[in-house]
Amino acid sequence: MIPVLAIALFYFYPMLDALLLSFRSGMGMNLEFVGLLNWKRLLSDPNFITALSNTLTYLVIQVPVMLVLAMLMSVLLNKESLKFRGLFRTAIFLPAVTSLVAYSVVFKYMFSPDGIINRFLMDLSLTDAPIFFLSDPFWSKVVIILAITWRWTGYNMIFYLSSLQNIDKSVYEAARVDGANAIQQFFKITMPMLKPIILFTTITSTIGTLQLFDEILNITDGGPGNATLSISKYIYDLSFKYTPDFGYAATVSYVIVIIVIILSAIQFKLAGEKE
Repeated sequence: MIPVLAIALFYFYPMLDALLLSFRSGMGMNLEFVGLLNWKRLLSDPNFITALSNTLTYLVIQVPVMLVLAMLMSVLLNKESLKFRGLFRTAIFLPAVTSLVAYSVVFKYMFSPDGIINRFLMDLSLTDAPIFFLSDPFWSKVVIILAITWRWTGYNMIFYLSSLQNIDKSVYEAARVDGANAIQQFFKITMPMLKPIILFTTITSTIGTLQLFDEILNITDGGPGNATLSISKYIYDLSFKYTPDFGYAATVSYVIVIIVIILSAIQFKLAGEKE
């Protein structure tokens, strides 16, 4: 009974309270009921539309790239013939346990005009002058995508690797006897066997990307000109940077909830999972 009450108090009550808050507006304790006014405001808010567009861009590009890389790395690191497998696994997973703020700051300095990336490109004569990665709308998005891919690829790789080790080796041996090559084994055996974990990592990665905040705040602060602004960063700005409007911030936060529900339902449907 106590665990149920704890879950209701610390999970469901805040969710319900935030939903009720989305129908109010004002500062501090002086909140008044405004009905659907906050929800109507979303449709005409250019900053929200920009944040939504940027977040979906990260989602569409980064999540598939990260999961494909994680899958390929797990297959390679599962080979018994590979030497130093433990070292490689640890090295690839380590970014997942680094501090979000620390690694974001490192990426910020790496891609600064006098950072190591620009020095490397200039030493190779690939560019004559420093590239202002963090001041360019396109390159700043690229930096964010590279940063979150670097951090979370190893995290997802561990899930795939653990699942691969649970597949009976006799299945692959039988496939080889039947003449199946490595590529055929991957698509006919490995992928179907990993279907549940692929669905799991896709959903968790989708949720994580929709909640993207730390990298945006510490690398670009949403700039230049809101070019990298995410929904979570916009919620933060509405609550603490601009004139506080917690009601509208709660409304924007529920957009993430709605998107997660829709995308999760689509992913379950595509994966053939029964409700």
